Amino acid sequence: MAGFVALVAGRALSKRLVAWIGVGSVAASMVVTLLVAAGYFAHRPPNGVYSQTLWTWIRIGDFAPVIGLHLDALSLVMIVVVTVVAFLIHLFSSTHMENEEGYGRFFAYMNLFVSSMLILVLADNLLLLYLGWEGVGLCSYLLIGFWYRIPANGHAAMKAFIITRVGDAAMAVGLFLIFWSLGTLDISQISQRAPQQWPAGCGLAVAAAALLLGGAVGKSAQLPLQTWLPDAMAGPSPVSALIHAATMVTAGVYLIARMNALFALAPVVQGVIVVIGAATMLLAAFSALAQHDIKRVLAYSTISQIGYMFMALGIGAWGAAILHFASHAFFKALLFLAAGVVIQRLGDEHDMFRMGGLRKQLPLVFWTFLAGALSLSAALPILTAGSYSKDTILTLLHAVPGGKTALAAGLLGVIVTSIYTFRMVFLTFFGPAKMQAERTNRLPESIPLVLLALVAAFGGVAGLAGQNANWPGLVQFVQGGSSVAPAAGEAAISHVALGAIAASWLGLAIAAALYLRRRPAPAGETESALHRLLAAGWGFDALYDRLFVRPWLWIARVNRSDIVDSFYEAIGQATVALHGMMSGSQTGRTRQYATGVALGTILFIALMVLLRFWHS
Repeated sequence: MAGFVALVAGRALSKRLVAWIGVGSVAASMVVTLLVAAGYFAHRPPNGVYSQTLWTWIRIGDFAPVIGLHLDALSLVMIVVVTVVAFLIHLFSSTHMENEEGYGRFFAYMNLFVSSMLILVLADNLLLLYLGWEGVGLCSYLLIGFWYRIPANGHAAMKAFIITRVGDAAMAVGLFLIFWSLGTLDISQISQRAPQQWPAGCGLAVAAAALLLGGAVGKSAQLPLQTWLPDAMAGPSPVSALIHAATMVTAGVYLIARMNALFALAPVVQGVIVVIGAATMLLAAFSALAQHDIKRVLAYSTISQIGYMFMALGIGAWGAAILHFASHAFFKALLFLAAGVVIQRLGDEHDMFRMGGLRKQLPLVFWTFLAGALSLSAALPILTAGSYSKDTILTLLHAVPGGKTALAAGLLGVIVTSIYTFRMVFLTFFGPAKMQAERTNRLPESIPLVLLALVAAFGGVAGLAGQNANWPGLVQFVQGGSSVAPAAGEAAISHVALGAIAASWLGLAIAAALYLRRRPAPAGETESALHRLLAAGWGFDALYDRLFVRPWLWIARVNRSDIVDSFYEAIGQATVALHGMMSGSQTGRTRQYATGVALGTILFIALMVLLRFWHS
């Protein structure tokens, strides 16, 4: 409702009132969510689920999906993270976007984005989930192309919309298959019926899981549908923060976690998920090494970090995947918002090689950005949220049979992540200053940065403290008593975690040697063919352009005058000819008109008389 008001009446309202409506609505959602969370812990239902049916959506025979809400541990964690992070991003946006055209439109789209994500994670059936799924897709298109007067932004928005539609189409087919075979789209009933009707590894289970995976791959920007996300940086920085931290790209992770009972019946697909996650994680991490745009570095970082989540999902450790989702939401929102401040204070400059020395000019941004960087790189053992969650995933990869290869990929990813993260820090905040930054401090921008930095920097400590205080820990809370849920503190003391810490510090040392002591010029980095390949995201855009875009355009040109077009053109030409014939009767002579009316009346009476005699 708040988004609708901001959209319809945004131009008539002052920016201050629009901000109160836009930010206040998300703040109210956050407060309600926290109260719901407190009530859930105080009066937890026996089966761990609260459900509420609002009304029946449609009814066609036995098909009667409802508008119903499903609250369990998984959806509770999701809505808490979504509303808290979204509120901080909205608060930040209230001043960050105040000088932009379309202020009311911006908050309308952002509010709709959050509401679509909440529908997605609270839906008790796949049809309602799909409504929220398409809602976040629509909002991503609107927000990525927010500055629509720039043609490149419109192209980036269309690219995101079209590529994610590929995965959405696969998911829709999967929903048809599930309903045809199991007779329901209710998530709880699917979780019960699928193990009863589908033997593990059967064709239907594999097909359904693979089709749902297609949807998850598209939304979460994993191979081979990852190319839309770097270009999505065309949107404002708060949009990037919301897309990457708490909404669209995490929808695929949630879908696989929510449908874990179905994916457990398709071990082949689970293996594919691990491979996709590991490959995407490494390819995106290496691509981040060659980017000059600070936001594109963070975009490839998101693709890479979701790869870790997919590896956890592939081994059935969806609780660990959600743990990393939660920590990633806070530190990635922090990094995007801090990068947005840097870009705005430097007059919309994105190139890190034209920055430098900003730790003295923007000290608050530097320290908060550093907290996010330490969490992303997992450089501080267990202290940061990112270190705690990533070490948990790596520990579980080591514990499962056949997980050593994925673990090796994960440790290599830690090294590369640390290199590109501190490359970004050193190029942006260290060295000689090349530009003068505006030193304005705005409280609505500073508060979210500080709060997000505190969670990013000390989230791991909070996780361990919670476990030591006999709380279940987030992994056990979400996943329950599964065998892949680690014991309290296991990730903190494992030798795998120690190896990850060493890998992170190795990457930091490499980055310091390459970018702190000496600062290479951009031209020096772009000389090699390998660097150009990495900067282009391994050439996937060029490959898809040659495989799909150009052939389709060629077919469209060749088939411009096909038989279908000729049919409709003939209808148009016949209509024009008939109009020419009929217009000839418009002479303006009254006698001709009267004669025509008389002849028509005589013919009509004669026809009626003939019909009467015919029937008698």
